[in-house]
Amino acid sequence: MDTKKQLYIETYGCQMNFADSEIVASILSDNYAICNDIQQADVILINTCSIRENAEQKVLKRLVELNALYRKHSSIKIGLIGCMAARFEKELIKKSLVDIVAGPDAYRSLALLLEDSYQQATNTILSTIETYDDILPLRFDSNGISAFISIMRGCNNFCSYCVVPYTRGRERSRNPKTIIEEVKKLLDKGFKEVTLLGQNVNSYEWDEHIDFPDLMDQVASVDKSLRIRFATSHPKDLSDKLLQVMAAHPNICKSIHLPAQSGSNAILKRMNRKYTREWYLQRIDAIRHYMPEAGISTDIIAGFCGETEQDHQDTLSLMQMVAYDFAFMFKYSERSGTHASKTLTDDVPDHIKTRRLEEIITLQQQLSHNSNLSDLGKSFEVLIEGTSKRSPDFYFGRNSQNKVIVFPKLHYNIGDYVNVKVESCTTATLLGSIQA
Repeated sequence: MDTKKQLYIETYGCQMNFADSEIVASILSDNYAICNDIQQADVILINTCSIRENAEQKVLKRLVELNALYRKHSSIKIGLIGCMAARFEKELIKKSLVDIVAGPDAYRSLALLLEDSYQQATNTILSTIETYDDILPLRFDSNGISAFISIMRGCNNFCSYCVVPYTRGRERSRNPKTIIEEVKKLLDKGFKEVTLLGQNVNSYEWDEHIDFPDLMDQVASVDKSLRIRFATSHPKDLSDKLLQVMAAHPNICKSIHLPAQSGSNAILKRMNRKYTREWYLQRIDAIRHYMPEAGISTDIIAGFCGETEQDHQDTLSLMQMVAYDFAFMFKYSERSGTHASKTLTDDVPDHIKTRRLEEIITLQQQLSHNSNLSDLGKSFEVLIEGTSKRSPDFYFGRNSQNKVIVFPKLHYNIGDYVNVKVESCTTATLLGSIQA
């Protein structure tokens, strides 16, 4: 008879957080079983994101809701883990909204923190070394096809608007042997695709002998049928060596997420991005040179401190020059504790931020649609990832360029590779049919 307590994990934010939730599930697996029904849970852990204020406010509202629904009427424990931990630990404990708080490097202490007899409720200490090398993630919410693998943690870039170096600590890379072992175990379980994760994967370095292109080459060489993706790249570190490795391996997806954040040199300098508009465009040219078919996506921030109308126009012109396939676009939101919050003035009125963001979104919708229209009549190899949310008669999957394609099921199965000819499209999705 299974006497394990029931654990429910709710995850917010980036792919790294979802990967961390799988590590948490593995660490606690001796004493807790993952449950999909929150009402059956003995422990609820909320894995959090601090990248923007609205992400934090969403979590705080959720904690109030969970307390009202569950905590006052049972012995259930609620914990907050992840990037919000250090920023909110005192406030949350003081208000009794949570029982425990654990930062991104403190998950090994969760079992102890959850013990009824343990008095200390928090652990937000950040590490200077890779923390979970020997932990095999418990992929409790996986489709069995695609998996995330964390290859490094933290960030040394200190972009002036970003809290990541403060919430996740300094960069440290994982032993490549453990990464390759994890890849092989995923292959043995039938996985077909892995995404290598890090705040800045281009900074990966092990023992001064293995850099990120070397690691990509090793991972891609494990099995030619395994698809490889990665996120995220910092433009200042995107090397020709990596692009050459990507071009040389057919199973490395020809897709790069390269956050620009702004098209203005003045704003890039204020953001401490450590590159110029000209450098960024040179990196785009290099991508096109080595991989003309590559898909390119980005992040854009509207209304950063001191942004003028000309700075905004520079961003729009950069978007047009690159012709991104996809973009994540946001209004600037000041984060306490960052360099920008201490030294710069958040002086762009909200209505102007909103207008500029709307213009960025409208332009990107046009660019995305144009990109998709250019794929009409083309055929792509697609890994079937699941059933379409719109119809049980259709599958969806992604091509090498990370574009979603929807097509009739026929007699194929999830996890199969199929060739799909694109017949129509929307702004966000390609529609097609499987080619025999």
